[in-house]
Amino acid sequence: MIKCGRPRKGEELLSRDRLLDTAFSLFLEYGYGNLSLETIAKEARVSMRTIYSQFGGKAGLFGAVIRRCSDQFVTSLSEEHVLELSPEEALTSFARQFLYSITRPDVVRVRAILIGESPRFPDLATQFYEQGPQRTLDHLAQFFARQQQAGYFAEIDTHFLAEQFLSALRSERILKLQLGLEPTPDEAEIDVWVRQAIDLFLHGSLKDRPTHDRSHLPSA
Repeated sequence: MIKCGRPRKGEELLSRDRLLDTAFSLFLEYGYGNLSLETIAKEARVSMRTIYSQFGGKAGLFGAVIRRCSDQFVTSLSEEHVLELSPEEALTSFARQFLYSITRPDVVRVRAILIGESPRFPDLATQFYEQGPQRTLDHLAQFFARQQQAGYFAEIDTHFLAEQFLSALRSERILKLQLGLEPTPDEAEIDVWVRQAIDLFLHGSLKDRPTHDRSHLPSA
């Protein structure tokens, strides 16, 4: 029997997931500039009208692909997920998911495509930043704001805290991955990476020294 009318909610979600999966694979294969919406629509078995109505065009579709990738780790910082966790546990959970996601070969490849093609396609860079890095920063800043209210963190600008934490996580190793100078880390290596970064971020690098200890000063 032929189905008529609007698709049900579950069918719409499946169709959207199929479209995003297909678009991600095609972006990896063809890049951004060389890939047409017609090709995406044909491979995903959806209409061009569907893509335009849901995403506004190719840049919006790329942004939705990036947003779905960032969903994997930003949701771990939502209030209901961290109520029973200490700040260190919450940051550790986020950091593991974040690093595991951004170090996968496909994600490294997408970032390379973005860097190479964004000068020709400004909308591409905007969509990537808003749906990926900016969204992650905003969620982290909200997390730090809640933790400040609870008395865990000093009164430092929360977006600055978020930026510094992400910088501590990414480190030089992300650049090496992008250049192909370092292999993709496994979960055990990511655990060590996370532990070192969080320990430095939370506790700093200076050794505790009594305030009256002046032995390190030169004698007169």
